[in-house]
Amino acid sequence: MVNYRRRERDHAHPYLAGNFAPIQRVQPLTACSYAGTIPSELAGGQYVRNGGNPVTNEDMGRDAHWFDGDGMLSGVAFRRLGGADGNIQPEFVNQYILTDVFLSTLSTPSLQAPILPSIATLVNPMSSLVTIVLRIFRTILLVVLSHLPGSEQAIKKISVANTSILYHDGRALATCESGPPMRVALPGLETVGWFNGKKAHGEINGHEGAGFGGEGLFGFMKEWTTAHPRVDPVTSELILFHSTFAPPYVHYSVVPSTYKMTLRHDVHYLPTRLLTASVPGVASPKMMHDFGVSRSHTVIMDLPLSLDPLNLARNRPVVSYDPSENSRFGIFPRYNPEKVRWFETNPCCIFHTANTWDEVGKLDGREQFTAVSMLVCRLTSASLVFSAGDIAAPTPLRSTAEMEEEQCRLYFYRFDLTSTNSKIAHQWALSAIPFEFPSLRVDHSMSSAKYIYGCSVSDSTFGAALGRAVKIDSLVKLDVQTLIQQGIRNPPTQITGCVDNRDVSTVLSSTDPNDPIRVFQMPQGWCAQESHFVPRENGDSEDDGWLLSYVFDEAQLDNEGECLPDAKSQLWIIDAKNMTDVVTRVHLPQRVPYGLHGNWFSERDVLGQRPLETIRSLPSSKKSGSEGHSPTPLWKSWMWVRHYLEGALG
Repeated sequence: MVNYRRRERDHAHPYLAGNFAPIQRVQPLTACSYAGTIPSELAGGQYVRNGGNPVTNEDMGRDAHWFDGDGMLSGVAFRRLGGADGNIQPEFVNQYILTDVFLSTLSTPSLQAPILPSIATLVNPMSSLVTIVLRIFRTILLVVLSHLPGSEQAIKKISVANTSILYHDGRALATCESGPPMRVALPGLETVGWFNGKKAHGEINGHEGAGFGGEGLFGFMKEWTTAHPRVDPVTSELILFHSTFAPPYVHYSVVPSTYKMTLRHDVHYLPTRLLTASVPGVASPKMMHDFGVSRSHTVIMDLPLSLDPLNLARNRPVVSYDPSENSRFGIFPRYNPEKVRWFETNPCCIFHTANTWDEVGKLDGREQFTAVSMLVCRLTSASLVFSAGDIAAPTPLRSTAEMEEEQCRLYFYRFDLTSTNSKIAHQWALSAIPFEFPSLRVDHSMSSAKYIYGCSVSDSTFGAALGRAVKIDSLVKLDVQTLIQQGIRNPPTQITGCVDNRDVSTVLSSTDPNDPIRVFQMPQGWCAQESHFVPRENGDSEDDGWLLSYVFDEAQLDNEGECLPDAKSQLWIIDAKNMTDVVTRVHLPQRVPYGLHGNWFSERDVLGQRPLETIRSLPSSKKSGSEGHSPTPLWKSWMWVRHYLEGALG
């Protein structure tokens, strides 16, 4: 038997304990009680959040990481009850995403650890070459076994689809970097099938032919898709990139909306489908999580965070941060990745961008694109990658850049397209408040939106210390356009400077009605998750609407820091304009573990889904290959060998 207990822990893994701990109970749509008034704009819509929830969790001493785990969707649908009173009934539903890996895990009960190696193993400087090779070899053997007789589910894609969820062209799509998007059905959250850029398996109609992967030996790597694709609110195009281990390392796709062609502002718009086009200029495999997309340009981030199996030959972890390298931003017109232009700056980590937009000015007497502006959540180190796996971050060896304090702030970048050099025109933080998990009003994305919403922590940074987990105790609204103008009038120091240096407590004490920073602080002991904005119909301002967030009262933890059996979460609906009032508290029938990213799906989205032919289902109780007749001695021998191998690999 393989022993995966790397060490006896002197504390519970912070991302397997408390409300980070996985929950095994799934429920169909279940009516919830609530306090307050549900805004009518939510009727018929659904809020859904994705996150890792390992179904195999017996070995609590194993390597584990917050970014690991099988994808689980947790949603609240706001069902119309009908009648003249317009009543709305919130209903909670949570379901595992039935990926190949998840279904294979269920049909292999001898497994004590997940099929895929933990990200914690890959980033840990203490992981030996032998350990990593054995973990990867185990995964390969389990994948091969899944294709042999006696398997209920062949593992054709290794994605666990556990990171985010979005809507495009009649499809709700769950995402993760290690594979293509997986389509799910609203509001029940049933799993439909993998989406290849043309069609999802299980759909009745769709475009046939090769999708993201294309043809060739390494085509499967081109299916690996960013967890954060972008949907243009004007053209309805889906824009995404694919990061691989083989040159040219980054590919890029644009998928048009074709199911129900909507009326567009540009009557000359013609759908363009661009699948896995090469983006030149990246020299090695990188961990690329997000990117920027404006109405006319795309920004790829080549940061000094590598994801390279060849690092093992260099005596470095597969995932490795090198602060002696620069960060690079590649900007190109939406349909022309070959025209990429690179800008360089100091090393940093960026996992999430908040918004990207074009700047237009007059050159040679006519209007042209003069710059691209972008807002990002910039970390000064990769400490979050390590702490989320309960691993001590290695001591940085910085030789070419000035050491910056540990922080994660909302940064403003402006890339001058009229300049001939690679220098970034503006690069500084808008606020000193820790800021992550950004969101905005969707119909204002890819333009100069005024407000960005995010999450914050009052007593630490997002690169939490070893043995502790990041817990969100504040939701923040930034008037970014006001802060940008302040920064342009009185420029902070490039890279290290900040427009507004106040902390959370100082902002909370402000009585200025026009303060560009507003903070909603959770009650003592309560923690929030990523929030999403829903606009008021015919609202009088961009921020007229509500923020939706799952929240949890940690008074429901026992003395050991574990959740009580009857612990429950709530969905709060917060007035986004005043950032003070909780207008609705939906009481959920169970807790929702602290997870990653979610989205709001309008009633139009729910009703506008493409028709389905099939959905995925859980494995049956019988093993394939011997149903309907007595097994032969050869079959019995093979199954004995198979069960032995599964047990040994457990």
